[in-house]
Amino acid sequence: MSVRGTLRALPTLLRVGVSEAVAYRAEMLVWVLGTTMPFISMALWTAVARYEPVGRYDSHEFVRYFLATFVVRQMTGAYAAWQINFEVRQGTLAMRLLRPISPLWSYAAENLGTFPLRLFLVVPLTLFSVSTLGTRSVPGTAWGWGFFLLALVGGWLITFLVNVFVGSLSLYIESSNRIMDLWFAFFLVCSGYLYPVELFPPVLRGLLDWLPFRYQIGLPVELMTNAHGFTEALGLLGRQWLWVALLLGLSILSWKRGLKRFAAYGG
Repeated sequence: MSVRGTLRALPTLLRVGVSEAVAYRAEMLVWVLGTTMPFISMALWTAVARYEPVGRYDSHEFVRYFLATFVVRQMTGAYAAWQINFEVRQGTLAMRLLRPISPLWSYAAENLGTFPLRLFLVVPLTLFSVSTLGTRSVPGTAWGWGFFLLALVGGWLITFLVNVFVGSLSLYIESSNRIMDLWFAFFLVCSGYLYPVELFPPVLRGLLDWLPFRYQIGLPVELMTNAHGFTEALGLLGRQWLWVALLLGLSILSWKRGLKRFAAYGG
């Protein structure tokens, strides 16, 4: 299908994605409950900071950080890797391939379709953070909002493209879910999800600046909580979008080559 045809089809795909999210809202609620680790980290770190600040973080800063982490996690989540693995094993990917639009657009629309429901959780939590912790819980400048939204999009794209790349590996091997689990383990440690990246020793922090994990969660959270000036934020955004471009190329290449090997099987 042409680019114009794809763009015309996207609103319909998004409406279908939203409808599926509403139909399977209980499943989405289970997923949300599985992303509450920032609240556990918040309890642990605020207990530590009650006696002495950790770096620049006192108890209030940790609360602000982990509330923002939960918000960003809801808005950057994707699950395409598990979808692709399941459909390859069941042979149902063949049905998607019969459609005139690439399955990757369908996966993206289905993942994005959950966002309106997530907003019902994200917006009240953000307002609560602003009302209890002050306006530093959200960007304080126009460029700050622009950079934050750009980082949020970049964070989602990195997460989704990693899912596509790992999911496409199931076209070569029996299942790539274990690889996704390994990625997720590194994500927990290196992204800023369990603790701020800046609390790492300088050498490790320098390494994390060049890995993709920080740009999934850490950078959007830092921009949401006004942790960077303009120049530093711009540099970090540049690195994030370099990862977006790299992962876009890798995922499309792996997907197209994998489809050449694909033979539908199962029920």
